[in-house]
Amino acid sequence: MKPDVPSADAPAKRRSPYYRMLPDARYALALNVICALVITFILNPGSHFGQNLIASMCIGTIAFLLIDGMRLTLWGEGQRPRFLPFMLIILISVPVAQILGLTLFSWLTGVDVGGFENLLPSQMMGTLVFTLLATGGAVLFFSSREKIARLQMAAAQEKARAESVARQAMQAQLQLLQAQIEPHMLFNTLANLQGLISFDPDRAQLLLDQLIQYLRATLSSSRADSTTLEQEFSLMQAYLGLMSIRMGARLSYALDLPEALRQIKVPPMLLQPLVENAIQHGLEPKIEGGHIHVQASTDGSVLTLTVSDDGLGLDHPGQTKGTHLGVANIRERLHGMHGDTASLSLAANHPAGATARLTLPLPPTTTSPLA
Repeated sequence: MKPDVPSADAPAKRRSPYYRMLPDARYALALNVICALVITFILNPGSHFGQNLIASMCIGTIAFLLIDGMRLTLWGEGQRPRFLPFMLIILISVPVAQILGLTLFSWLTGVDVGGFENLLPSQMMGTLVFTLLATGGAVLFFSSREKIARLQMAAAQEKARAESVARQAMQAQLQLLQAQIEPHMLFNTLANLQGLISFDPDRAQLLLDQLIQYLRATLSSSRADSTTLEQEFSLMQAYLGLMSIRMGARLSYALDLPEALRQIKVPPMLLQPLVENAIQHGLEPKIEGGHIHVQASTDGSVLTLTVSDDGLGLDHPGQTKGTHLGVANIRERLHGMHGDTASLSLAANHPAGATARLTLPLPPTTTSPLA
């Protein structure tokens, strides 16, 4: 059973510690019924069950209000009562509840239980002992329940801390991935920019504009926990535009993002390493270059992202080694976020090149937009 945690905008009475008595009252009433059954069929066979039930309700309810009310008043909700003071409260509350409960029983039913001074030596003493035992059992039950609630709360807090640490680790991993990707690309781009400035200033300016656009988009994505497919494809547009200036006619590309999928949220920087690998290990080493196709699609509750190229392919020497780092990072991130429901696969692309395929579940609030 989860502990009741009142929200910030809850009514004042829900924020009061005494509100916690309401769900506990259900168990107190159930215990009263059990006590009435025990008295009727075990301790005093043949006695009137209805009268025993009313008496148990009167005595048990008053005992519950006294003990639980004093506990919440002195220690508040969620705190463990001190043993000796709490035992003293129980020892005082039980006879008080016994006297007040029988008085209330007589008033409700009109049954004369006799003078208390006559009952104390005999019947009332036995009832008092039974009430004390029942109260002790109830205290053990509620203390165990409170302990379980505290353990559940501690487990929930620990889980929240673990999830926070996992998110921070994932963010650090993303930043590490970004740090691994950018230096090589930036070095080549700046070297290319340096060469263009002297003999083709217009192309150098275009390259610089694309670099600024790419870095702005990268900075936004690397600092976010999630992004949209529209932003992810905009980043790929900036990156491929940058690469097309560097490689010229040797690189062509197509980005295929249906309008209905643009606002779907995905983890950031998923496509970047795949497109980077396709260019670095598939198209740049190929004399004539080639084409890259980045596509998003859905099938039921599954989102599929593919990066295809017609470069040197997976069997080219050094390709597996070159793509290992980015692929491993993506697989670890997908597993950390979605477990076994997300995957990344690499396959040959016919007649040439390679295809990287990402599959991940659509967000819970998203149904297949293309269905």
